[in-house]
Amino acid sequence: MSVSAGGLRDQTGQTQGEMCDRFPLDTVCEAAKILTGASDPIAVMPSVLNVLSSFMGLQMGALALLDDKGGAEGGRLAVNPFVIAATTRGGVGTPGASGALPVAATRQVFRTGVALVSCDAVEELGPEAVPAGAPHNRFALIEVPIREQVHSPYVIGVLGAWRDLDEDCATNLDEDLRVLTMVASILEQSIKFRRLVARDRERLMEEARLALRAATDKAAAPATVPPKPIEGIIGDSPAIKAVIAQIRKVAATQTPVLLRGESGTGKELFAKAVHALSDRHDKPFVKVNCAALSQSLLESELFGHEKGSFTGAVAQKKGRFELADKGTLFLDEIGEIGPEFQAKLLRILQEGEYERVGGAKTLKVDVRLVTATNKDLETAVARGDFRADLYFRICVVPIVLPPLRDRLEDVPRLAQAFLDRFNAQNGMEKSMAPDAVQTLARCQFPGNVRELENCIHRVASLSSGTEITAQELACQQGTCLSAELWRMQSGEGSPIGGLAAIRPPLPVIDSARGQRPVVPMVPMPAPMPVQPAPAAAAPLDERARLVDAMERSGWVQAKAARLLGLTPRQVGYALKKHGIEVRKF
Repeated sequence: MSVSAGGLRDQTGQTQGEMCDRFPLDTVCEAAKILTGASDPIAVMPSVLNVLSSFMGLQMGALALLDDKGGAEGGRLAVNPFVIAATTRGGVGTPGASGALPVAATRQVFRTGVALVSCDAVEELGPEAVPAGAPHNRFALIEVPIREQVHSPYVIGVLGAWRDLDEDCATNLDEDLRVLTMVASILEQSIKFRRLVARDRERLMEEARLALRAATDKAAAPATVPPKPIEGIIGDSPAIKAVIAQIRKVAATQTPVLLRGESGTGKELFAKAVHALSDRHDKPFVKVNCAALSQSLLESELFGHEKGSFTGAVAQKKGRFELADKGTLFLDEIGEIGPEFQAKLLRILQEGEYERVGGAKTLKVDVRLVTATNKDLETAVARGDFRADLYFRICVVPIVLPPLRDRLEDVPRLAQAFLDRFNAQNGMEKSMAPDAVQTLARCQFPGNVRELENCIHRVASLSSGTEITAQELACQQGTCLSAELWRMQSGEGSPIGGLAAIRPPLPVIDSARGQRPVVPMVPMPAPMPVQPAPAAAAPLDERARLVDAMERSGWVQAKAARLLGLTPRQVGYALKKHGIEVRKF
């Protein structure tokens, strides 16, 4: 792109009028998509500023935020100290005097909360008002305030951009002001939501810390007798002992518990243990598998329904919440519920009240909630598939159940317990040879405890004698599919529901400092090698990005080129290369 006496002209020879076209509605729409879909709106502001440049021609945009630490100038506290949190080149976190925005004008917007429009920045604000990297000094400046909340007098940031006065389309500064004001309003709401979520999370975490501290103090009191073993939980490994210790502590409180674990780790068993060790042990324990019911049936199942509320409702029915009153409700596979039902579930968790389906009477309930999942809820929250406020409500005390491969020392006791159960059910007296136990203790068990139980029942059913030997195990006869399942483990593509509770934590982005996120690595069991992806994957990704950009720009090649950082000629060549037919409207 070059600037000439005749106006702007790109590499394909597009005319000044064509390149000076503004797209205010598209600009606001694209900015809203970026800001509302980001967990950290400040971190994505460079993309928003580039949208303003591509769609509206507003150049050298920058975002200034108040410096909470308080800046100093010349040994004294600065008035309205601010930092440059983002520019079109990226998040920077540089001091306000770096030149991205004029200091005096920006402080005036911070102080008064009134938008500023300078038709000629150099003439009205001085030669230092234009950024050092500007091609010339003929620019108009537009700055708008970003408030703490709507109608608040407290200004927390300033959004500014520049309009080239040499352009023929530089006369309509009112439209530029309106677009910047709308983008600032969207940013205000995004920042407000992020602060509310962070505040709610801190409150819930503080409640969890206090609850665990009280439970620890209670557990530390001298006991005359050792605690009874928890029924159904077998194992002496350090991993299972740590989980049992957590269960004993949290069971004495009313704090919601989220059990995280791979499929087959016994989440329902540990949920029953939380109930049995609590002061609600003599009250109902009600369980619901959220993945086994549709969203409409799940609402009726949990909340109940009135007679005649829908076809087939021939009588009033109490919901599981009502049945679990004063007791414990266990919601398994909580990660499978849909967005609409998440809002309804959040209300009863916050207020303790609800209405039956088809009813108008508000009911109150006192329930201890225990949930479980093998899904990666953090990623689901980041994608917008799971409500952040519901996540913080249920994930007060997360307890990670270890997979069986992390406590192989418990395999002999578990195998014997499953064999004893099989013998009791079938009137047999079978036993396991030492070599069979040793073989089992070397398996990885991607299906965890459930797979071990199935393995014992299978070999006990098919063995010919009273003693089960290693040669009779499925893995020694080539009929065990566990090795193939383990080979197919690949994160989200896991065929057995591998859990994300042991995933690396989400990166924390410090937008004020402009640092890149650092994600700590968590050691994982080394899977068997998988086949490399075909070489055609990269072109497919390129084609998908091209189609996405064309759809977002209304199939206008010039706009798509701005989004992709290419020239219109390059976009046209790429469309022909991938055989994409340009849609006509």
